[in-house]
Amino acid sequence: MIVVATEDFELYHDVVSELRDRGVQFTTIEPGAELPDDTTVVLVGEGDSVDLPPEIDVVEGSAENPRAAVEAVIASLRGESGRTIVGIDPGEQPGIAVLNGDMIVATFQVPPERVADVVQAETEGAPNPLVRIGDGARLIGARLVDELDDIPVELVDETGTTPYLGAGVRGLGDVLAAVNIASIEGEEIDSREIEPTAGEIKRIQEHSREQSDENRTIDGELARRVALGELTIREALDEHRD
Repeated sequence: MIVVATEDFELYHDVVSELRDRGVQFTTIEPGAELPDDTTVVLVGEGDSVDLPPEIDVVEGSAENPRAAVEAVIASLRGESGRTIVGIDPGEQPGIAVLNGDMIVATFQVPPERVADVVQAETEGAPNPLVRIGDGARLIGARLVDELDDIPVELVDETGTTPYLGAGVRGLGDVLAAVNIASIEGEEIDSREIEPTAGEIKRIQEHSREQSDENRTIDGELARRVALGELTIREALDEHRD
């Protein structure tokens, strides 16, 4: 049984909401009150004073990251101590999957410029986290490797990682691929040097024309700098105008 025992109202509110959303059975007590007989793990706040039997696991949570506390409590309840691994399926809207051991604890689909922030938030405080990135969408993947320079990164062969989606299931392919990528051992890398192909540069030029108010197309060198992550398309359009 999970027991929430904290005087931190913000933490209490957030972890109780998270536990309910996940359908996890729990109970709440005042700090210092008698524990239920079937208690296995107690979630407390950073300033809470607790005196518990040694056989009871204690997880200290923070109002700044209540979901991490909930994940730690659930892992303790299951007797798990798995490594936090983040799988990323790169692309125009990368899929992200966060695994703790064999358990999927969070998924996201965000623009490429937000991926690094999501990964940093999801691995904060985790011992020895690992990021695994699919080897597709080369340019986006290379930029992500550079942005995640303080976390170990593995490059994974993503062949066959996107599952078949049956009728009525849409928008989950990238996220499910990220789950599979997180489960595949890859090659550890520090950086990925990519020279844009002519086709990639042409596609960026087409995007620049679509985003331009004057139907302008940036030149090949500006498109190359966009491909390498040195400029956004909007910045390239500004330079092109100047």
